[in-house]
Amino acid sequence: MSGVNEIRSTFLDYFRKNGHEVVASSPLVPRNDPTLMFTNAGMVQFKNVFTGLETRPYSTAATAQKCVRAGGKHNDLDNVGYTARHHTFFEMLGNFSFGDYFKERAIELAWNLITKEFGLDRNRLLVTVYHTDDDAFNLWKRIAGLPDEKIIRIPTSDNFWAMGDTGPCGPCSEIFYDHGEHIWGGPPGSPEEDGDRFIEIWNLVFMQYEQVTKEERIDLPRPSIDTGMGLERVAAVLQGEHDNYDIDLFRALIAASVDATGVPAEGDRRASHRVIADHLRSSAFLIADGVLPSNEGRGYVLRRIMRRAMRHAQLLGAREPLLWKLLPALVQQMGRAYPELVRAEALISETLKLEETRFRKTLERGLSLLSDATGTLGKGDMLDGETAFRLYDTYGFPLDLTQDALRTRGIGVDLSGFTDAMERQKAEARSHWAGSGDKATETIWFELKEKFGATEFLGYDTEAAEGVVQAIVRDGKAVDSASAGDEVQVVLNQTPFYGESGGQMGDTGIIATDNARLDVTDTQKKGEGLFVHAATVAEGTLKVGDSVVLTVDHDRRSRLRSNHSATHLLHEALREVLGTHVAQKGSLVAPERLRFDVSHPKPMTTDELQKVEDMANAIILQNAPVTTRLMSVDDAIAEGAMALFGEKYGDEVRVVSMGRSIEGPQAGKPYSVELCGGTHVNATGDIGLVRILGESAVGAGVRRLEAVTGEAARAYLAEQDERVKTLAGALKVQPSEVIVRVEALIDERRKLERELSDARRRLAMGGGQGGPAGDVREVGGVKFMGKALSGIDAKDLKGLADEGKASLGSGVVTLIGVAEDGKASAVVAVTPDLTDRFSAVDLVRVASAALGGKGGGGRPDMAQAGGPDGAKAGEALEAVAAALGG
Repeated sequence: MSGVNEIRSTFLDYFRKNGHEVVASSPLVPRNDPTLMFTNAGMVQFKNVFTGLETRPYSTAATAQKCVRAGGKHNDLDNVGYTARHHTFFEMLGNFSFGDYFKERAIELAWNLITKEFGLDRNRLLVTVYHTDDDAFNLWKRIAGLPDEKIIRIPTSDNFWAMGDTGPCGPCSEIFYDHGEHIWGGPPGSPEEDGDRFIEIWNLVFMQYEQVTKEERIDLPRPSIDTGMGLERVAAVLQGEHDNYDIDLFRALIAASVDATGVPAEGDRRASHRVIADHLRSSAFLIADGVLPSNEGRGYVLRRIMRRAMRHAQLLGAREPLLWKLLPALVQQMGRAYPELVRAEALISETLKLEETRFRKTLERGLSLLSDATGTLGKGDMLDGETAFRLYDTYGFPLDLTQDALRTRGIGVDLSGFTDAMERQKAEARSHWAGSGDKATETIWFELKEKFGATEFLGYDTEAAEGVVQAIVRDGKAVDSASAGDEVQVVLNQTPFYGESGGQMGDTGIIATDNARLDVTDTQKKGEGLFVHAATVAEGTLKVGDSVVLTVDHDRRSRLRSNHSATHLLHEALREVLGTHVAQKGSLVAPERLRFDVSHPKPMTTDELQKVEDMANAIILQNAPVTTRLMSVDDAIAEGAMALFGEKYGDEVRVVSMGRSIEGPQAGKPYSVELCGGTHVNATGDIGLVRILGESAVGAGVRRLEAVTGEAARAYLAEQDERVKTLAGALKVQPSEVIVRVEALIDERRKLERELSDARRRLAMGGGQGGPAGDVREVGGVKFMGKALSGIDAKDLKGLADEGKASLGSGVVTLIGVAEDGKASAVVAVTPDLTDRFSAVDLVRVASAALGGKGGGGRPDMAQAGGPDGAKAGEALEAVAAALGG
């Protein structure tokens, strides 16, 4: 029982047998804490339970929580690969009590698990307690039989946990494992405690107080338990290893990296293989939870992690993208415990491959710049911050990548200089995160949810219903009533109004009583189940407790239903045309249109767009019933339902099925099957028609489709038809002949433009009447042709100069072309027999200077430059003549 998967399942099974609800890991993107970038501990998903804002149907729980620490306060990125226990992604095993058992039961459960189930040698175990926590000290002594010297009192905050400046808090008790005298280090609290001999494997938090103010702390009425055991750490102990990277999971990933690169994980290359293995895990799980690489927020942190791994792949000599090739090894190791990894495998693979392909194009240039900038630096020197920032800003090198690249040479980076440059540029790396993350759910909505329960949604079956006003909120505070002109938010016991979610906009309509009427302008979901109606009191007075009639705007809802159902059909059509890597990355379902974002690495072709549209319309024409079923998430996915990554689903989900596949192996089977809580048409034919308006890029690897349906699509096509008719009338042809006629006009125009260009060239060079001889003179014993031309494109000047050289036989040609805006272009050509005496590059720079410009370039026999002052064309010609010795 030492494999990572077996340890995880043993832990969960143990607590299940001891009455705990085994709760699935929450996503890495927190849903209930906007202050966190990523889920970094097992208790995050239970935060509102601990604070009393939320209740669950169970009072004890156990989890294996996926965590990431690679940004903000908890940032282990720089150390990963170079230490034994730092990771960006890790799993936290934990058991929780929400006012159920407390210290005695927590200690008993922990001790029995690690000594009986895991079979650890109790002689190698010691514990710490907070220095004033006599209860914990005595319990460890009684339950575990530990001697006094193995129960260490710690007086520092290391053994006292707090959620914040105020709120729940309490002492901790940490369990340590002694790896033996052959490793340097001392027990916690000793001068040698920073050594690696004694390693913490489990932390038990006894949440027994509430910090009311900085000075006041009171007892909690229902003390609770929160524990955290690092799976990788305990696996190392159980497998007889001191280094996390030597456990079975990492051995498999590193072996895959070694096999793919052909480079052993030894010596200087050992750290690179470790970085790749760790960063592959965090990258894959973040993508599976809906994060894509970008230049801000969570996507920026993901990009830093990916690029650091890709840099180490380059250090190992990988010539092609590497990380995506290692993904199957990760899925094999962790896919059973985390099925989202399997479901998102195609998307993860495509994203890794695309990002590494792009990064490799800039990596070489960036490393070259870094090499040039540090060529004279030696061990102990510092790279200036401006250069480090230029690497970041221009080449996409995160600071930690630059530091990592210089680490082996013993060169540091001037961090203050980097920070100063970052501030001047207002770089996103420090500023973008302020205010980002999921929208904070205000405390008042949790309070109302706890008081009244969730709002019952009736809108799947009806657009009108009765309800009772449970709360009225004005300016963020609950009030008893609202009068005409007030803008309020209203909570009812039930409603047919859909609250905005899943991309679908909230409903509008009317709330009415015998004495009042409110215009509902929006409906939002708040506090995990409340439907909140934003409304203006149009007349009368509304009071808490009033019975009301609610009526949804039927026309608007109908258009929303059509557009939402169309997104499902487009999603499936996109997967059939582009591939199964396509996954929805966001949508907007508005009454007048729909917007649909999907993961795809490149622009769609016109043919692909047409195929997608044709497929969706073929299903619409089936007029097949749209069916919905309530199922568990696991059952729904097992039956082929598509879950949208990053979406939060409850124990039961609505599975929406539309149409029947027309061809291929799925012919006759449901066409689109998705988990969705939105409102939809009754039959696909109700959509009427879908028309794609266009496709564009949203960000790296994400494409956006915009479309219209129903009446909006019909109106769009009618408008396009009218434009064709108008164009046909102007061209004096039938509408069916418009394209042929336009193509003929384009060909005719191109022919005329060529003829005009040729005529201008002939005119500019003399038009055949005596040729250019009138512009030729002898300067310093050399024939010199100089002309100022107008109405000639700058791109034609070189061709004219070649003609001039041919007519001279031996000499120098200088042509100044003056554009309509007054700017000038200069070309100088020198015949081959004179290039050893005169350089066209030097001469054209003389002309450019006279025109108010500077620079210029080319070959000794032909060079080109420009200048802003075309009025000085004559002066430029004379300047060149003077340079020839005239």
